[in-house]
Amino acid sequence: MSRRGRFITLEGGEGVGKSTLAAKLTERLNLAGLDVVRTREPGGTPGAEAIRSLILTPPADVHGWQPMAETLLFYAARRDHLDKLIRPALDRGSWVICDRFSDSTRAYQAAAGGVPAGDVEALDRICVGDTTPDITLVLDLPVSFARERMRMRAGAPDAIESRLVSYHEAVHRGFLQIAEANPSRCVVLDASLTADALADVAMQAIHNRLSGLI
Repeated sequence: MSRRGRFITLEGGEGVGKSTLAAKLTERLNLAGLDVVRTREPGGTPGAEAIRSLILTPPADVHGWQPMAETLLFYAARRDHLDKLIRPALDRGSWVICDRFSDSTRAYQAAAGGVPAGDVEALDRICVGDTTPDITLVLDLPVSFARERMRMRAGAPDAIESRLVSYHEAVHRGFLQIAEANPSRCVVLDASLTADALADVAMQAIHNRLSGLI
């Protein structure tokens, strides 16, 4: 395949259904004849997965990362992910579906964590450059509903999931503000829909924005 692939990112707070949607979109795009790479952040490569463990399960004597240190860890993982997985996949013509990308840093570490937005954008220019998503699907769900979904999951919450409700409310607002500021890239989807219905509207959004490529 000589044509560059397309880059789809899924964004939203905890418990909104990004992983489920990523799996369904991968299946549907595969059926349409596309080669799809499904990945996540932080993670996707061995190095980035190691950083993921540091972020979500900090060493006991760290007592949680400070917002800027956490931001730098995310961008270290993101750069490795881009260099070793995302960019090579796009260059060979594959489509990439990524569960979280730079907008998560903007929502979590900047909007909710207090890291200056200008610092995040400076890091993004250095680490990400022009490898921006072709479309970003923002899954919108009230925090109270999302936390109820999370309570039904097995396992203890990680260092980010266990933060205060007020933090997650700020993250939710942050994502909606990002979507409003980037209407040509972002599409907000109602994450209260069933998994199949959400996949239907997500596929329609992809068809609308990337017309002629599927």
